[in-house]
Amino acid sequence: QVQLVDSGGGWVQAGGSLRLSCAASGFKLDSHAIGRLRQDPGKGRERVACISASGNKTIYAYISKGRFTISRDVGKNPVYLQMNNPKPEDTAVYHCARRRGQVCADESDYWGQGTQVTVSS
Repeated sequence: QVQLVDSGGGWVQAGGSLRLSCAASGFKLDSHAIGRLRQDPGKGRERVACISASGNKTIYAYISKGRFTISRDVGKNPVYLQMNNPKPEDTAVYHCARRRGQVCADESDYWGQGTQVTVSS
């Protein structure tokens, strides 16, 4: 049974840092890319970042580039999203999502339950 568990969210002051974790089980970790997206009632769903199954390719959305870093050890848990210099507009529920294949261009097929991140000014 495929399962993705998000954790690490919480309250953080703007300019601080926070690290989110995504623990995956029920499938071969080195066979799937993992992405991060976020949802906010006012802005809808936004892609944040993605890392390939091998860990050697990462993609960042403009909203996270230069501030957030997604990382993983091949075949191991968890997948991390390091959030540096967060801004109040980064406040959202953050979900990890499994891609169908090894690259970030593949569609997502499973999602974690999400973890709330609140950034205060």
